[in-house]
Amino acid sequence: MSRLKELYTGEIKDAMMKKFGYKNVMEIPKLEKVVINMGIGEAKENAKILDSAIKDMETIAGQKAVLTKAKKSIANFKIREGMPIGCKVTLRGERMYEFVDRLVNLALPRVRDFRGVNPNAFDGRGNFALGIKEQLIFPEIEYDKVDKVRGMDIIFVTTAKTDEEARELLTLFNMPFSK
Repeated sequence: MSRLKELYTGEIKDAMMKKFGYKNVMEIPKLEKVVINMGIGEAKENAKILDSAIKDMETIAGQKAVLTKAKKSIANFKIREGMPIGCKVTLRGERMYEFVDRLVNLALPRVRDFRGVNPNAFDGRGNFALGIKEQLIFPEIEYDKVDKVRGMDIIFVTTAKTDEEARELLTLFNMPFSK
């Protein structure tokens, strides 16, 4: 069992119960899943770019990535419906907690000029989105083998009803929010 999951089952639940005054243990918000998404615009010209992006994503997540395809044709972007334009991974359970632990304690501190993540990036329903400009911040990625620096979006889906509950939950997971 990962360190974060143990922390969640013990101290985090107790802190949430006290702060929000839940009557039932099942009311306590929890992290449901983490979705990592990488949109690769250059994939329309060169399919090999997509393969290296998928390889990077699988190295970071420790799980197989899924191709994402265009839903609509957009002439201005030279994209046809069904064209592969990115990849994503959905993490749940043990892998999710392990990834969040690595992100918070290893990857985010390696970001240049890091002052914390935006505390206003909640969607109103208790989910949090985080954008990363380069995949090099993850220790699993070898700098010499990277062909191009790519960014990614990381979405934390929680069972929280409000942003305040979700912010408190992520704060207890040591998410470094900027002041």
